[in-house]
Amino acid sequence: MDDVKGIKLLLNYEVREEKLQAYYEFVMGRYLPALQSLGFQMSDAWHTAYGAAPNRMIGFVCKDEETMTELLSSELWSTLNDQLEEFVIDFDYKFIPYRGGFQF
Repeated sequence: MDDVKGIKLLLNYEVREEKLQAYYEFVMGRYLPALQSLGFQMSDAWHTAYGAAPNRMIGFVCKDEETMTELLSSELWSTLNDQLEEFVIDFDYKFIPYRGGFQF
């Protein structure tokens, strides 16, 4: 039985401590609404307090691969991530089949 429920976009990065407040304002005021307008819903957000992993992992889910492809090829995607990199380092992303629950 196939339990895939869409496509999940996983973002990983390290928030610059000195830009924490500006980061939150950007993500909540611009990044999240922009992705939602393109058919993505935030599925989870994780903070790593200890260890070598990036301190943020955020997941977004969309209904299908076509929606993901449209996002990744859009100018908005490039612009949003250029702006995000003002507040973070070691930015990386990947997309995987969404199956619910914690995925990395």
